[in-house]
Amino acid sequence: MVIWAMNAIRLCLVLHNHQPVGNFDGVFEQAYQDSYLPFLDVFESYSDLKISLHTSGPLMEWLDERHGEYIDRVARLVAAGRIEIVGGPFYEPIMTMIPPRDRVGQITTYTRWLETRIGAHVQGMWMPERVWEQSLTGDLVSAGMKYTVLDDFHFRNAGLTEDQLQGYYLTEDDGKVLCVFPGSEPLRYTIPFQSPQSSIDYLRGIADKHPGAVVVFGDDGEKFGTWPDTKKHVYENGWLRQFFDALLHNRDWLQMSTLAEAYENSPPVGKIYLPDGSYREMTEWALPVNQQLEYDSITHDLEHDPRWPRIKRFVRGGFWRNFKVKYPETNEMYSRMMMTSRRFSQAEREGASGPAFDNARQALYRGQCNCPYWHGAFGGIYLPHLRNAIYNQLIASDNLIDQATGKTGPYVEATVDDYNFDLKQEVRLSSDKLIALIAPAQGGMLYELDVRSICHNLGATLTRRPESYHRKVLAGASGANGNVASIHDRVVFKQPGLDERLQYDPTNRKSLLDHFFELGATLQGVSRGEARELGDFVTGVYEAKIRRASDRMQAQLTRTGWVNGREIRITKAVTMAAGSQTLEIAYQLENLPPHELVHFGVELNFAGLPSGADDRYFHDLTGNRFGQLGTQLDLNDINQLGLTDEWLGIDVQLVANRPTNFWTFPVETVSQSEGGFELVHQSVAVLPHWHIRGDAAGKWTATIQLTTSTALAERRMLPKRDAAVVMS
Repeated sequence: MVIWAMNAIRLCLVLHNHQPVGNFDGVFEQAYQDSYLPFLDVFESYSDLKISLHTSGPLMEWLDERHGEYIDRVARLVAAGRIEIVGGPFYEPIMTMIPPRDRVGQITTYTRWLETRIGAHVQGMWMPERVWEQSLTGDLVSAGMKYTVLDDFHFRNAGLTEDQLQGYYLTEDDGKVLCVFPGSEPLRYTIPFQSPQSSIDYLRGIADKHPGAVVVFGDDGEKFGTWPDTKKHVYENGWLRQFFDALLHNRDWLQMSTLAEAYENSPPVGKIYLPDGSYREMTEWALPVNQQLEYDSITHDLEHDPRWPRIKRFVRGGFWRNFKVKYPETNEMYSRMMMTSRRFSQAEREGASGPAFDNARQALYRGQCNCPYWHGAFGGIYLPHLRNAIYNQLIASDNLIDQATGKTGPYVEATVDDYNFDLKQEVRLSSDKLIALIAPAQGGMLYELDVRSICHNLGATLTRRPESYHRKVLAGASGANGNVASIHDRVVFKQPGLDERLQYDPTNRKSLLDHFFELGATLQGVSRGEARELGDFVTGVYEAKIRRASDRMQAQLTRTGWVNGREIRITKAVTMAAGSQTLEIAYQLENLPPHELVHFGVELNFAGLPSGADDRYFHDLTGNRFGQLGTQLDLNDINQLGLTDEWLGIDVQLVANRPTNFWTFPVETVSQSEGGFELVHQSVAVLPHWHIRGDAAGKWTATIQLTTSTALAERRMLPKRDAAVVMS
């Protein structure tokens, strides 16, 4: 039994264990073996210590399925009062990114799960990535939450000083009151990277000035074993046991507490309204690249200025929502998620229910998992498997909504709306087999192509763009000094020569982008973005019309633009038929010069078809292979090309109605993740192109059938498969 020492300060250790939806099973297992299990093994033996533990829903479901004995151990520690379970939104979304109905739904759904499986009494929640806006207060309270943890950075931005951060505060919105704990940034950097005594000394200073204070450490559990170099440091070298021993040695003035105990036994310090924000590093990552570089330069110049400690509390970076501007691909995922959420909500209002509808809700919530919606020290949006997982879940949710609402059998429909929130109209072609989203105002590009049978978006591509850390790549820094560094400070190159692989795309990496090249343009020049663009169609505005028939829908896109000083008109039509896995893409060019050749190409980009494996390859549709999907091909005067991914179970086939030249090349980014800088395959670019001359009327036409055959995947599915196949 722990006897509470008079004037002792409370230390709340709040661990946040998380793995995102779509992460590889081996990554889950490795994190379990390196972090979650050994931490529990050590903690369990210290009977006088208490912690608050948040485990995200994706990880909790995996643990329950693969290591139920771990969950049972946690449940016993919960019953013994040694672990407080901290709740939150089930699938770890950024709360400001999802509608209020989904915020409340995610939190209450996870609370019920935790109460049922672990026997937890959930009163507080973890705020994903500590992204905060004041309007969240009411939704959290409506979902049954009494308190949450943010960073002290939020409180400093509200004008509080160090001496005012030794407890929790009340905040309010629309008459609803919530308690907020400031997490200590100094502890985030000392635990576990410095000696245990460093943290004890810091806490001793607080205890001397603020008897009875409440201090919160809230951070990732993965830093105890999963982050680079920490497993040896924390467990083999004994850092964690030394830390726990130090806590017990100083318990006459420093005692462990859960958040619930602090909330119930310590009065709030006062009331506060917090500015929109996140943890400090996140606000820096959200800045535009040039501003981020300037921010880094200024803070570096000032950090040795004696006035800096007084100045830095007034300095902060950007706003999380601007990741949707910095990375248009984030906005594409976000707007797709909102489309599914609205569709689910409408079906719910109209009385949809049943197991399929419950599964649709779960898939929607999974599709809101935050990790691929942003980028900083973690791979985030640069990791294709995480982007693919988001679309996988959202497409699965759409399939299940169809099933729950009785929308079965072949169908096709076309709608027009502002689907990506830019005040411009996009076109949505949808059938029982495919969903295509087209942006007429952005070059008439096809920016999403969902293959519903395998829940895969072939348009989940990524454009190569500058990042602030590319200067480190160009500098070739090694940063290896033998010390255990915070993940924010490490500079590690996972492969050589990355500085030579840096490349930036002049336009979006999407499909149906219409190029006019110089006659002598080459595969190398085009693949490196060095070929001169002679037309203004790639980013130009197309006019759109919808043509409807009972079993076919067509989006017809038209633009009159300029090519090397000459006015040319393009009409491209995208046709989708009920029950068909084929898109028909038809082009007509008008006002072509009668005696001059024009070099015209149509850019296509296919995501989720990785390179570097023999079961992912190009072929000619007759059995002849042209190499792996990372191969650069320069094929002339053929009319068909296939891209097969046997693991995914898809064969993308392009069949033209006239002899066609094909260029293919991989699109790869140099990006950073917690493991270091690495080269990541993002998409396969395929460019059918022609040297054309108009007929007597100045016209030229071509048609391409784009078929997404999933026969291989369907053969692997069970005979009684669900309408929504989730292959994450």
